[in-house]
Amino acid sequence: MTTSNLIDQTLAKIIPPDQSAMDAARARQDTLTKPQGSLGRLEELSITLAGIFRNAIPQINHKAVILAAGDHGVVAEGVSAYPQEVTPAMVANFLAGGAAINVLARHAGASIVVLDAGVAADLDPNPLLRSVKIGRGTANIAAGPAMTRQDAIKCIETGIEAANEQIADGADLIAFGDMGIGNTTPSSAITAVVTGADPAVTTGRGTGLDDPALAHKVEVVRRAIEVNSPDPKDGLDLLAKVGGFEIGVLAGAMLGTAAGHRPAVVDGFISGAAALIAWTLSPTLSHYLIASHQSVEPGHRIGMETMGLTPLLDMGMRLGEGSGAALAMPIIEAAAKCLSEMATFAGAGVSERIEDENGGEPQS
Repeated sequence: MTTSNLIDQTLAKIIPPDQSAMDAARARQDTLTKPQGSLGRLEELSITLAGIFRNAIPQINHKAVILAAGDHGVVAEGVSAYPQEVTPAMVANFLAGGAAINVLARHAGASIVVLDAGVAADLDPNPLLRSVKIGRGTANIAAGPAMTRQDAIKCIETGIEAANEQIADGADLIAFGDMGIGNTTPSSAITAVVTGADPAVTTGRGTGLDDPALAHKVEVVRRAIEVNSPDPKDGLDLLAKVGGFEIGVLAGAMLGTAAGHRPAVVDGFISGAAALIAWTLSPTLSHYLIASHQSVEPGHRIGMETMGLTPLLDMGMRLGEGSGAALAMPIIEAAAKCLSEMATFAGAGVSERIEDENGGEPQS
């Protein structure tokens, strides 16, 4: 039990995908006008979607991006090449429609909602902005916990509510993005704790650190883990000790999305760290996660492998914002459409593969 009725109820709703729907989708794939398996991962993806939606022919109509922003006290340790003031400035850019995620979401036909989970500044009201501020930035994880356990619970609850809102508005496919200067540092710590990998492996250059600054960042991550001793099997403890407000909100949103039987599209490193937190609370969540792209951040690969996920794309990206997740949305939608819209051999009057009299492939 998590001492939160909303979280406990949500976790109870995250059940394994529907096997009968997946079997029916696989059977249909084998009758479509193509050699069996020739669409590769598109076929696998369509079967996954069938299981998630509990429908043999899943439909994706409305796509949404939940973008959470928050600041981090650990920037006081000099772990970022950019100042904290960039966080509210970038949120303003999202709301004005000028960021990469805006361009890619428009391309994908996805709506965006921005959550102020913990920006250390006052943001002007905007129809696209939800003020759900848990605090004005986290505390410095190199010196102590990022937040209280109660704050961690509030993060998860806020994310669940955001996902529920999007699903109620008709979202069939939800992607997750982040903004927060310094947030690759807590993500490195989270990934190291959950996967057991060394911080030297999970920590990358973030916004573009040089070698001495990277070595310093690794030591800050080590210190954060040593000072706080987070429990790798308790997502709430992990979030409270070395997490971030936006990371926790995204973790909750992923849980809410899975509980609503919708696919959750994971972006890069920060989104992946949020997924790891959510996964410790519900291992079944991994069936609902779609890894969109392989981030350049080294810890991202380790986190995805730990949850058994293989990213769809490798574009050398490391921006965050949900940019890679938005880019993958049309591919996920294409998988569903191939399953639902392609003709069958029988329907199209196309001959299927010839087999020899022994039931095997014909000899050449």
